[in-house]
Parts: sequence; C-alpha cells; structure tokens
Amino acid sequence: MLSWPSLRALSPRSRRRPGPVGWCWRILAVLTGLSAVLFAAVPAQADVVRSSEQWVISELNLPAAWAHSEGSGVTVAVIDSGVNPDVSDLTGSVITGPDYTGVDTPPSDPGWGVHGTWMASLVAGHGHGAGGGSGITGSAPEAKVLSIRVITDTADPNYSRYENEPDARGQSELAEAITYAVAHSAGVISMSLGYSSQSRPVRAALQDAYDHNVVVVASAGNSGDAAGASGTGHAPYSFPADYPGVLAVAAVNRNGQVASFSSENLSVQVAAPGDNVPAEGRDGIYWYVTGTSPACALTAGVVALIKSAYPALTDAQVISAITSSTTPSTRPSGGWDEQIGFGVVNAGAALAAAGRIAAAGGPAAGVAAISHFGGGPAAVPSVPVSPRGPAAIVGYGLLAVICLALVALASSRLMSGGGSTDAHAVVAAGPTPGPAGPAAGLRSSGPFGSGGASPQPRHAAPAPWERTDRPAEWP
Repeated sequence: MLSWPSLRALSPRSRRRPGPVGWCWRILAVLTGLSAVLFAAVPAQADVVRSSEQWVISELNLPAAWAHSEGSGVTVAVIDSGVNPDVSDLTGSVITGPDYTGVDTPPSDPGWGVHGTWMASLVAGHGHGAGGGSGITGSAPEAKVLSIRVITDTADPNYSRYENEPDARGQSELAEAITYAVAHSAGVISMSLGYSSQSRPVRAALQDAYDHNVVVVASAGNSGDAAGASGTGHAPYSFPADYPGVLAVAAVNRNGQVASFSSENLSVQVAAPGDNVPAEGRDGIYWYVTGTSPACALTAGVVALIKSAYPALTDAQVISAITSSTTPSTRPSGGWDEQIGFGVVNAGAALAAAGRIAAAGGPAAGVAAISHFGGGPAAVPSVPVSPRGPAAIVGYGLLAVICLALVALASSRLMSGGGSTDAHAVVAAGPTPGPAGPAAGLRSSGPFGSGGASPQPRHAAPAPWERTDRPAEWP
C-alpha cells in the first residue's frame, strides 16, 4: 500500500518591505499558505496519481470540454518561479523564457522552480506512459507553457537576496514578464502570486495584454483566515488579482466548499479546486498542493481550452463565458459573493457559452470591448445638458445684461453712501467681537463712515477680528 507521509510544507508566511508609499507586503502564493505533501514517488504506481486527481477533473467538468478542445495551439505564460521542462508530464510542452528575479540560481539547483513546476503541470500536464495514462493531466493537456521566472522559492539558495529587493523592483520585474509574454504570443497569462500594492508599470503591462486579447488569470490570495481574525470582514486585496480585467480565482475543497484559507474580497470572480490538488514537482515527484495557486493554474488551463476553440474572442468575452457558466449548484444565492464569486468553474459549460458568444459575432456579443484602464474616448460620457437653441441663447444674453445693470446700480449706490447698512451687516456677521465690543476703534456707522466722508476709519488699534496684513488706506 502506498503511504502518503507529510514530508514538508511551505508554512504560511508573508513579509514586509518598504515601497513608495510605506511598508508593502509581497504576498507570494508560494509563501502565504500554499502547502505541499509528497504522495507518490514510485513511477510504477503513478496511476494512483491519476485516480487521486479525478475529483479535480470532475469538479471542473473537464471531460465535457476535452471532447471539443484540449488547448492545442495556445501558449500559457506561467509567470512564477520557473518550470523544469524535463519532468515526465511536461516533456515537450515547455518553452523556457527569461529570468527576471535578479539572482543567479541555476535551473539545476533543487530549490529552483519548485512552485512554478507544480503550476505548469496543472495547466498543461499531459501525463506519461502508455497513452499518457499515468501522472498528471492538466486542464489543457495540449497547450504549451511559456515559463517566465519572477519569484524564488523558499528553498532557493538566493531566496534571502531576492527578499531584500525593493518592492518597486519586484513589481517592475513582473511588468517585464507580462510584456514579454504578450510579445511572445502567449494567449493566456497565469500568475499564482500577489502583491498588496498597486504598480503603474504592471498596470501598463496589463493594458498591453488586454489590447492583444491576452486573458490574464491570477490567484485571489490565501488570507481568508487572516480576514476573520482581524475582524475586517474581507481579506487584504492582492494584486494583480484585483486589477480590472484580471480573472481572480478563489479556492474550493473536494466538497465544493470555499477553502478556509481562500481570500474573500471583491476581486473574487470564480473558484476552482485548490485544496490537496495533485501536481508534479520539479523533482519528478508528485505532491498535494494547497492554496489559491493551483486554483489559478487550473482555471488558466480552462481559458486555454476556450482560446484554442474560439481564438477570435476578446479577453472580456472569454472571461464572460467562464463567469456566466459556473456550475449551478455552486452559485451563491445572490448570484455572486466575496467567497466564491460567480461559482466554481465549469469547463464544459464555459466552452459551450463561448461557442454561443462566438456565434453571435462581434465584440458586443456578450461583453462590450473595453479599455480597462481609463477607457479611452469611448468611456467619456455625453454632455449632461443638451445644447441651447437660438432662442435660449438670446434669453440668457438678456438675463446677463440685466444682471450687469443691477450690479452697476448697486455699486453706484455704495459709492454714494447708500450702502452703509449692508456694509454694517457684513461686519456684524463676522467673528464675535472682543470684550471692547463693536465700538473698539470702529465707528458705529460702518466701516466706510458716514456719507463716505472718509474711505476708512482711523484706528487706535485694530479690532480683534480684523486682518492687519493689508496696507492702510487712510492718511
């Protein structure tokens, strides 16, 4: 009998680092509650792996989708800690991209690419052995993975060095990775990572992705428990999951219930399996992984299925197909909530929904094409007041002339002394006089005297509420 001993777990951890507006938390999914447990190391028994992931495949209704698409022709950029292209279930499916971490850990190091390889196997694992019947089957087994390294694992020998990078540099590296993915024809970007702060370079890179119809998927975060403990009512927001246009994914367990660690906030749109999900590690060993990271990777694979079958759909249309077709039994009573979004991803139903959107044709089929940051000219609302006709313009012109005449008449009366009563009222409405009362250095007839004989009263001392920083207007 195969035993499943717990060999190691990445303990929940987060870190503070100074950013441009104060201390920031870089909430990497690999550091915030994602755990991994070894469960199979003997290749001859690797079919146990396949049976262990059946609940994941069923929960996502993948067989119904695979009858129409397995992700062929689509590249999914896995922006993570690196992917080992030589593991059995990813052989021939990985394109190795650049390393933006700023550290020089070689891919041969056993601490390199741990988290990234797990995620890649869930996106595009194709199994191995006769007919690919053993090992991990990702949600898009015929898709390609473009590995771009932007984070390090805790076991990486240069982890401490990476952790001490300025937050702005880490965000810049992420922006570079997104830009690289778009430039190298990725149709989907999967990011099982997060920061607590926003970044202008990342926003710009994401807009570039949207402009090229690249669908971006990110994990919602593993701060669910922290939200309850703090009493705030929602988990801290995690970026890129909370950027507009990003498909943010929460995690559920094998019973379809929201996992206790899964972040609950307004960014959550859908959920996918994320509790004890089988995955292949960079060492070729199989692990159970837990967190919103696997949920993100599995959902990115579902996006690849849609992109393969309907490549002309926009990113917004693809996301609409997924959010509108979740498994009915998992949908919240109000249609959406902060825990599970619109419900658990249903790959078969999502592919069918995408087909209907494609058949309707045009960007307006289901979702209008938008620019997520700013919106461009199309986002500028119409003028709230309709243009005036000639009659209205003449009327307003006459009204303006009358107003000017009244102003001129009032000014003339003030200059001739007829405005003393009004001027005194202004003084009376000012700050409360001091103990000496209104007569302290001020004539009772008002600030301009009686009949305008003097432009300003002479003062022995200024009244307590008067400004003294203006030039004198009397001899």
